[in-house]
Order: sequence, then structure tokens, then C-alpha cells
Amino acid sequence: MGFWELLEVASMPVVQVLIISGLGAFLATGYCNILPVEARRPFNKIVYVVFTPALMFASLAKTVTLEDIIAWWFMPINVGLTFFIGGALGWVAVKLLKPGLHLEGLVIAACSAANLGNLVLIVLPAVCQEDGSPFGDDHAACASMGLSYGSFSMAIGGFFIWTYTFQLVKSSAEKFKALQFDKAIKEPNKDLEATGTTHLLNGEIQEYDARKPPVLPEKESRSLWRKIIEVVHQILEELMAPPTVAAVLGLIFGATSFLKHLIIGQGASLHVIQDSIKLLGDAAIPSITLILGGNLTEGLRTSRVKMSVIIGVICVKYLLLPVIGIGVVKLAGIFGFLPADPLYQFVLMLQFTLPPAMSIGTMTQLFDVGNEECSVIFLWTYIFAAPALTLWSTVFMWILS
Repeated sequence: MGFWELLEVASMPVVQVLIISGLGAFLATGYCNILPVEARRPFNKIVYVVFTPALMFASLAKTVTLEDIIAWWFMPINVGLTFFIGGALGWVAVKLLKPGLHLEGLVIAACSAANLGNLVLIVLPAVCQEDGSPFGDDHAACASMGLSYGSFSMAIGGFFIWTYTFQLVKSSAEKFKALQFDKAIKEPNKDLEATGTTHLLNGEIQEYDARKPPVLPEKESRSLWRKIIEVVHQILEELMAPPTVAAVLGLIFGATSFLKHLIIGQGASLHVIQDSIKLLGDAAIPSITLILGGNLTEGLRTSRVKMSVIIGVICVKYLLLPVIGIGVVKLAGIFGFLPADPLYQFVLMLQFTLPPAMSIGTMTQLFDVGNEECSVIFLWTYIFAAPALTLWSTVFMWILS
């Protein structure tokens, strides 16, 4: 398989995303008016509560075993590094480019969370077919192992997306809405605040505050304890998100032989449950893509995202992260953390090279902050995904040869 064949393979999932997004954009226009804003919001909630959890559970319960979790222990660490390193680079991009408070969480999320699902599952079987590749001559075995790596990669990525990235987008949206709320309250009172009466009132309040006794240590400790309780409550709340709960249940069923044989396989007594869950999960990616396409119709008209921000995200995703990924994987290999399988190492490098996760669009739609801008950022990052995946896949295979 040469460069152009590899480009064609890498382009297929990207073209699929663009075609389905285009359909969603058309359905949201006045010509059809099937997917307006009023329809996209409840549709997005169904994706969040039903389709995405089903996808998480079905992929984990079927493909992951306890032996895989033990043997592939470095893959969750590697995925976590892609999120945290990408998040750090995204934070630097936010400070330099100043996209606005409503886009800070989105930009950091786009730089950190990668689409570890359909792209990996499509690219891996294709690169296994190349003669003379570092993955061996048994193409069928390579493709089968690639699907296992890809499924586990997608499941682990989903866990990070619905904990780390979800909290990132949520906290950013809450800060922006709180700021907007404060502005809405203060705006009508601007003239009143400038009166002499108001200055007197402010002086009385300041004098009263100056006479207040110092806070007692007991109150300080109670305040600290309350903050700890709030943090723990927030963590538990995020862990109870439907996709996260589904991911945990999928890991439990996949790692427990008795439970796995109960629902997985045609001979399983309750295989109809897994089949039904998989049927729901298959609707997740097309539904998310349709919603993104619907948001794109408004985003192209009203989006406030600067071109410099888009270029910054593209540079982080397709220039900085792949180079860092090569260093991480090579360093892990030197320390003996990785098996000798070159396909496994290829997957680890590829995890640093993928475009933003589609689930970010679900989150921005859920909190109604930056959803139009998200669709524009996704449009450009997915256009650049095909050549970037092709070039870096070629480099990765050359390094592993």
C-alpha cells in the first residue's frame, strides 16, 4: 500500500463524517426544517442518555477481557497522556489566542479529546493489508488484533471523555453563564450605582465589614470541610453520568467470564440484551454527526470563533501531539513498558494523531454554550484529518520497521 492508497483509506471515515454532517446541515435549513434548534436539543439528550451509553457498554463488554486489561495496561495511561498533554497545550493556546470565555473549555477539549472510535477501527484493518509492513504477513490476524486494540482504545477514550472532558466543558459553560447572569443583573443598575446615595450605602457596608470580628478557626474548618464535601459530591456526580456508568458496567461484564458468557455470543442465554444494546449504540455516531451538521448551518453564519483559534487547534492536534506521541511511545519502549508487538505501538502513536472526539458536540449542545463554534472547529479539523493521518501513519510505520 503506497502513499495514495493510504490517503484514500484515511480519507474514508473523514468523508463519511463530512457527508453525514452535510446531511444534518441540509435537514436544519429552511428547505427541510426537520432538524431545527428545537428538535436538536431533545435529540441530543437522547444521544447522551441512551445511544452513547449503549455504544460504550456494547464495545467494552464484547471486546475487552481481564487478560487484555492486564496485558494492555499501558494503553489507558497512554490515552490519559493524550488527554492531559493535549489539555495543557490547549490551555496554552487559550492564553495566547484568547478565544473568549465561552470557547475556552471547547478549545481545550478539542485539543485533548480524540476520536478514538471509528477512525482507529477503519484505519487499522486497512494498514494491516500493506505488504512488507512492520505488522507481519498474516493480514487477517493483524486486522483482528487491530480491531481489538481499536475497540479497547475507543472504550478507554470514552471513559476519559465523559469524565475529564465532560467536566472541562461543563465548568467552562457554568463560568460563562454565571458571568452573563451577573452582567444581566448589574446592567439595569449602572445609573443607580453612580448616585450619592449608593456611595453612602457602599460606605456603610464597608464600615460594617471593617467592624466584623475575625472568622473563628471552627468556622474556617467547617468551611474547608464543606468544600471537601462539595468536591467529592461533584466527582461522584460526574461518575454517575450515563456514559460513565455504562463504561464501568461494560468493563465489569467484559472482565467477568460468567457475566460475559451470559450476554455475549449467539449461544448466550441473554444475547438478545447485548444485541439490543448494540443496535442502540450503532445510532450514536450518526446521530452526533447529524446534530453537528445542524449546528453548522448557524455556526457558519453567526460563529464568533477566530481563524487563529482554528489554526491553533489544528497545530496542536496534527503537529505537536504526534511528535510528543512518538517520544512517549519510544520512551515507554526503552523502559520495557510495552510488548514487542509493533501494531500495539502503532496504535499508541496513532492515539496522539486523531481529530477531536465527536462527543464534544454532544456536550456543547447539552450545556448550550459554543455549539455553533464547535461545529465550525470540527469542520476544519476533520478536513485536515485525512492528510495528517496519512502522513503520520507513514512516519509511524517507517519508525516501527
